[in-house]
Amino acid sequence: MTNSYKKDDSAIEQLDRLQYQVTQQCGTEPPFNNAFWDNKAPGLYVDIVSGEPLFSSTDKFDSGTGWPSFTQPVEADNVTDHQDETHGMSRTEVRSRHGDSHLGHVFPDGPQDRGGLRYCINSASLRFIPADKLEDEGYGEYQHLFEAKKAANEETALLAGGCYWGMEELFRKQPGVLRTRVGFTGGHVPDVSYSDVKQGHTGHAEALEIVYDPQKTSYRELLEFFFIMHDPTTKNRQGNDIGDSYRSAIFCMNEEQARVASEVIKDFDASGKLPGPIVTEVVKAGPFYEAEPEHQDYLQHYPTGYTCHWVRKDWALDK
Repeated sequence: MTNSYKKDDSAIEQLDRLQYQVTQQCGTEPPFNNAFWDNKAPGLYVDIVSGEPLFSSTDKFDSGTGWPSFTQPVEADNVTDHQDETHGMSRTEVRSRHGDSHLGHVFPDGPQDRGGLRYCINSASLRFIPADKLEDEGYGEYQHLFEAKKAANEETALLAGGCYWGMEELFRKQPGVLRTRVGFTGGHVPDVSYSDVKQGHTGHAEALEIVYDPQKTSYRELLEFFFIMHDPTTKNRQGNDIGDSYRSAIFCMNEEQARVASEVIKDFDASGKLPGPIVTEVVKAGPFYEAEPEHQDYLQHYPTGYTCHWVRKDWALDK
């Protein structure tokens, strides 16, 4: 596909003054005042003259320089290196192979865990194609880069608030929730099953694992819903379900989740809307053991099945 790209005189004629100075005269645009230095959208950066793919947003990082910075080209053959001795400096210039556009320079001060290179590129030499437009514009072969990135951006919350059947049914409908599964966590016996936990000697809570898209919802928003869909003021109990397997608990994946959990609890306690102080445990997450298949999506299979959960909108925090 890359062999079809070439320097296009008609495209050069369409360049604005800055684009021409950068790509054709090796100019440099001002830092922090260009189109893509702070662009965080997923997509592909192509040569503004030839259209050849150059860089991906998956390799973009904030270098603090005010220019778009990448750890590597998306197609190594499309970016060429040239020694640059201008302005009293010795640098490595990078150009597009097929469009012969000046792009910028590459330096050996990039993230060490990602190869150590920093491709410092002028926005004026690039055209950005959003990930959801790649197919329409003939770059569909690069779509997989952004599907993988989306999966990498998924985050997980692990909550306990009574019988997990009802929790799952309510959370699965929340905006930004991608998938859920029920299981057991917080105990001292490995590899437990439902029958083990029901005996009441393993220390596990019935829990819900929630995988969500942080671009569509936040951990705080999930917790705010958590505190109005069960009663966090009753210790080791939800409705008629009694025992430590029905306790209210937040199992934190990291310190940031613990911080947010503490903040949300303070806000709810201060609101005075709940029937008493919150007794929800906030602890570090440990092993999660998935429950048997017949427990997954239980109320989807048995809509009239047992649940002790409902949403108390009058408990919600004022926005």
